[in-house]
Amino acid sequence: MNDYQKERFTKQMVKSMLNTVTGKKIAILGYAFKKDTGDVRETPAMFVVRDLLKEGALIHIYDPQVSREDMWIEMDYTCGINRQNTPKIEESIVTSPDAYSACEGAHAFAVLTEWDEFKDLDFKRIFHSMAKPAFVFDGRNILDHDMLRSLGFEVYAIGKPFKDDFK
Repeated sequence: MNDYQKERFTKQMVKSMLNTVTGKKIAILGYAFKKDTGDVRETPAMFVVRDLLKEGALIHIYDPQVSREDMWIEMDYTCGINRQNTPKIEESIVTSPDAYSACEGAHAFAVLTEWDEFKDLDFKRIFHSMAKPAFVFDGRNILDHDMLRSLGFEVYAIGKPFKDDFK
């Protein structure tokens, strides 16, 4: 994701969710820069999280290789966001032990790293555990969007037209 895509992606998330994410739980699936690493340097996920945090979202992050401490170090280094200058950041950004707990009760989930395990999740289980309407934002275009829509998700994907683009 380039800078424009990161900003547009976050704005589309907010717009799609009735123009506000304040107080809404959003699951972030993947925080690493790319799959199969724990590298968080300049990760696009960090900028999406930063912007959602500014909008008042409650963010639950799951990444199979990124530690919470590495996430905080990079957020502070690159974005200047840390525990000292951002009140209630510990409550606003939670790290989850798996994708299912991250998504439980969420209004939306966003795939921001192309981990293979995200393709094989039990999306029916996830849909039933989420608040409705349930939104999916696929920032890596790795999911089966037609299948997700058939389960009842509202699906948006980077680089693909959004349904509102035609109005």
